[in-house]
This record gives sequence, C-alpha cells and structure tokens, in this order.
Amino acid sequence: MHSLHNLTIKSFHEGLVKKEFTALEIAQAYLKYIEVRDPEIGAFLSTAKDQAYQQAEQADLAIARGEEVGALAGVPMAIKDNILIKGLPATAASKMLENYTASYDAAVIVELKKAGAVFLGKTNMDEFAMGSSTENSAFKITKNPHDLERVPGGSSGGSAAAVADNMALAALGTDTGGSIRQPASLCGVVGLKPTYGAVSRHGAIAMASSLDQIGPITKTVEDAAILFKALAAKDRHDSTNVRVNYGDELLNPKLEDIKNMTIGLPSEYFIDGLSPEVRKAMDEVIASLKTLGIKFKEITLPHTKHAISCYYIIMPAEVSSNLARYDGIRYGTREHGKNAKNLIDLYKLNKSNGFGAEVQRRLILGTFVLSSGYYDAYYAKAQKVRRLMRQDFDNAFKEVDVILTPVSPTPAFKIGEKTSDPLSMYLSDIFTIPVNMAGVPAISIPAKVEGKLPIGFQLIGKHWREADILGIGQYYERINKI
Repeated sequence: MHSLHNLTIKSFHEGLVKKEFTALEIAQAYLKYIEVRDPEIGAFLSTAKDQAYQQAEQADLAIARGEEVGALAGVPMAIKDNILIKGLPATAASKMLENYTASYDAAVIVELKKAGAVFLGKTNMDEFAMGSSTENSAFKITKNPHDLERVPGGSSGGSAAAVADNMALAALGTDTGGSIRQPASLCGVVGLKPTYGAVSRHGAIAMASSLDQIGPITKTVEDAAILFKALAAKDRHDSTNVRVNYGDELLNPKLEDIKNMTIGLPSEYFIDGLSPEVRKAMDEVIASLKTLGIKFKEITLPHTKHAISCYYIIMPAEVSSNLARYDGIRYGTREHGKNAKNLIDLYKLNKSNGFGAEVQRRLILGTFVLSSGYYDAYYAKAQKVRRLMRQDFDNAFKEVDVILTPVSPTPAFKIGEKTSDPLSMYLSDIFTIPVNMAGVPAISIPAKVEGKLPIGFQLIGKHWREADILGIGQYYERINKI
C-alpha cells in the first residue's frame, strides 16, 4: 500500500512506462484499498471494478505493443457523481436520480477515455452540488481523512477525500461557488477551477449554468496542469465552451516569467473573520513566494461584500430553471409520486420526497426571485452587481498578474456544526464565490502548515491565464518540497 501513498500522475506515468508495475496491478490495489478504507471515509457512492479493469488492461496492452502512451494512460481516477459516464450510475447524490444510469459520456469523460484514464467509481457530493460540507447527500456523509469528526468540504467532498486518502490518484469535481477549491483546501489537496468556458460542461448535471465549471482535484499542482490540459478541449455540445490553445507553458513554467509577476492582495479578503491559523498560513505563503522574487501589491475588490447576496439570488434562480425538469415524467424517478391522484399531486409528492431540504430551499428561493414583480427587484439587480464584480477583477488585473487570497475563513469544521444554520454554512464560501461570478480561473493549493488540519491558499488568474496560477503553484511546491 505504501506505493499508492507516494504516487503522483507524473511518477505513475514514469513507473508504468519503465514497467515497474502494470496499470491493472495499480487499479486492483486502489480498488482493494477502497474496500478496506471507504467504509470509514464514505468518499464513494459506487465503484466500477469491471470497467476499471478493462480500461487498465487497455493501457497495459498499449505499452506491451510498444506504443507511446500519454501522461494519463492507466491513471486511476474518481469522478464526482454529477458527471456522466456511460453505463455507470449518476445520482447527483439525490433520491430523485437514485436509479439513473448514464446513457452517454460527458465531454470531459470522452477526453479522459481518449487519454486512457481508468475510472474507479463515482464520488459522494452534496445533493445536486448544493452545499459546502457534503452533509447534504441523500445517501451518506463523507468524512475528512485528516479528522473523521470533521467535514471534507463540499460539494465535491467525496472527490477531495478520495484523493487526500489515496483512494484515487486524481479526481474530477465541479465548482459553482467554490465546490472544488473549498474541499481541496479542507482536505489538503490541489483543486483547480478553470476559466468559465475552458472546459465543456456537456454531460455534467446542471446546477447553475452560468457559474458551473468542471475541474481537477489532484495531489500536486503539476498533476492539476496535466489533467487540465487534457480537459480543455473544444466541444460542439457546449455553446459556452471556447477553444484556447493551452501550450507547454502549463507544464513547464519558466522561473524568469514567475519572477516578473506581481501578486495582488485584496484588502477585502484579509478581514477579521479569518481564523488565526488561516492568517498565519497566508503570511507564511506570502513570505515563501517573496523568496522567488515575486512582488506583492495591495489592491481592492470593492464589490466583494455583495458577492454572497448576489450569488444566493443568481444561483437559486438558475437552479429553479435547471431542476424544473425533474418532474417524474420526463426526468427523475416517479417512485415518490406513485400514489398521486392527479398531475399536480404527482409533481408535489415527487419533488417533496425526491429532493432534500437544501435543494428545496434553493428551488423555492429561486422561483421567488424570478417571479412576476420580483424579477427586477432581485434577479436583474444581482446581475448588474455581478457585472461590477467582474469589472473589479478587470481593474485589478491592470495592476497585478495574479491575486492571492485565503480559500476558506477556517480549517475544516466539525460534522453537524453548521447544518442548522444555512447562512453560516454559506459564509464558508465567501472567498471563492467572487471567482465564479467573474468567470476567472482560480486554484487552491495546500499551504505548508504545522498541525493536523490542512489549510489552502487561493491564486486567482486573468481569464484564460491558468498558466500563471499553475506556474506560481508549481514553484511554491518546489521551494517547500510539498
């Protein structure tokens, strides 16, 4: 088992090509470890043993034939359960989709299959990706591998916990308001939210279409760069997807480019609500990056204070539109409404029993802000403020290349600590939400900290400049030997 703990995508690829092990042996070892360990952590909702072994054998056959294989060939991955893989369950951790099996592959899965990746299974999440702790799943609560009494973050908590506990070499998550970066931070792994449009959303179960983005969760920044490069492919099924030619600079950042950068520190993010541990970690990260020759500058993002208010108008509005389809007739199970006497009855029974409390809360809120007489007062106004937030980033990026902030105000909190207070739960995404509102890329990287609980720092880049944040992250890892 020791070998699993030290593997990265890069070292796995080197070992595979040198024939130190086979992809099948590694896939078997991971699945065996999941059997032993996952009952305690609860990261997976389902595993895909047969499909995984088949995929691993394909990678081994290619190597046996002397073919050149890519960096992701044979890499054992975990996939969040709102991303479709043909023939496997896709529940979005909801009773509404409990019996649904995907009939096609998401665009990102098509790319990963081309690259030869191995899918170990589907990971737990907050229902329909609504939550910050993975406590809203209809099936189980995922625990943080660093402290089983604490949450792994959410909504991609299962994916982050799987990578953090060596049950997968890498994973995919989705990020609507911080759902990749916040769990990555709380679990001590790397999580990248790409620029909106860089990665196709086709085949991801939609939550809020103007905010959702698929991205990698990995052990190292270099691994995140390798995986992101494979995911960023043009897809005709997603009209918001943009073809950007991401070159080798993602994987081979030059130190002279890094040294010429200026990092902005927004005064709105370094506030009184930060826990002492997070503040100390941020100070140490800044000191560490200064040794690379990077300059720092204080900046302001004045509309940050409105981020949560606007997000919790725009996101539920889009949720209410996207989830309207789960009526038990076209989509979703009809199981909960089988005793219905008429159509309205069927809708009510199905939705009341098929959706959990948090999903219902957001559906009601979203329907309200879109309703006649309230649309202009709430939704239209929130969209105007969103434009101002994007302008804040545009203005800041005239002065700096990258922005550094905390990811979460505190390390991982206790399971059950915030479930009775939705607002305090929503506030755990205060530093991640503005990034989704503006559509810019951001990454959560584990800070080098003493103590049991991990803390991540966030690097935010300009649109389509993932190379900047991945480059700084790779050099941070090198100088801290993470």
